[in-house]
Amino acid sequence: MTTIERVDSRQQATRAEIEDFLYREAELLDAWALDDWVQLFTEDAKYEVPCNDALDGDPSTDLLLIDDDINRLRSRVVRLNSRRAHREYPHSRTNHQIFNVRVEGPDDNGEIGVRAHFTVWRFRGGRSYCYVGKYRYRLRRTEAGLRICFRRVELDMSDLRDVSDVAIVI
Repeated sequence: MTTIERVDSRQQATRAEIEDFLYREAELLDAWALDDWVQLFTEDAKYEVPCNDALDGDPSTDLLLIDDDINRLRSRVVRLNSRRAHREYPHSRTNHQIFNVRVEGPDDNGEIGVRAHFTVWRFRGGRSYCYVGKYRYRLRRTEAGLRICFRRVELDMSDLRDVSDVAIVI
């Protein structure tokens, strides 16, 4: 994290501003604008998807489906944008729906906690799959606007066999 990246962290974001930010993120994912999507993250960002049988999984002691820092996240975007990503070429069609957004005040570091529920529909090869769960974010206000410094996706499904895989960015 650079000092240039931070701005006055005491400036609270409004619920509408946060919801618009989350809707914009969903729009970028649905459009497969992954290069633009990854720019929503800070340089010290973490992106986690714990196994669905251990939603409280800690990446320091537990296996996670996804445990990315910004460099791994950028590599994931490069791979998903490649024709060599056989699971996602041609790209799935997705529809991200976000609801029940809850905003927590800034913490001591000025990061805004956000919780939300989601449904992501994925359409591929004549079939549809539905992912359901919760998002947990920590957002930081920067000179470029709100940015994600932490994103955790907790899947509510007890079994992932019916949804094929988690190759998409949920």
